[in-house]
Amino acid sequence: MPITGSTVQLRVPTAEDAVAWHRLFDDPDVMEFHGGTSHDLAHYEEFTARQRAHHEHLGICLYTLLNGTGEVIGFTGAQPWPHEWGPRGEIEIGWRLGRAFWGQGYATLAAETTLERVRAVGIRHVVAMVAERNERSIAVTRRVGMKESETFVSPVSKTRAACFRLDL
Repeated sequence: MPITGSTVQLRVPTAEDAVAWHRLFDDPDVMEFHGGTSHDLAHYEEFTARQRAHHEHLGICLYTLLNGTGEVIGFTGAQPWPHEWGPRGEIEIGWRLGRAFWGQGYATLAAETTLERVRAVGIRHVVAMVAERNERSIAVTRRVGMKESETFVSPVSKTRAACFRLDL
């Protein structure tokens, strides 16, 4: 059931958010398009620390995503594309939610909120890299007005990902 009249909150990830992300994403369904396996807590500790550094230097990051009651439900935001392949040098928006929060409109609301934050710091163009089989995330990119522009193949997983673009 889609959320109505709901809001989401974004905050710069705290060290404690690493534990919440680890718990939420320790699910094969959630990780299906992100390597397929869970990561250990140390991964999320480093990941949240990196996001705090992005926020300090760029004014944006992958934020902790909270629902209207303040519960951590995942992350959303923007960061520089972190790989040597794909849209190098670009700012990528993205989101990942715990399984219990899928299908309720949170990802679209989070993406819209992310775009507001990105515009506010003066970024005028973003991309979203989405696995070609990830129909849910592809639908979110389209809902926020992104257009598919090209396809890349990950040199590690050999999977194809569509690159969606949006001028702000």
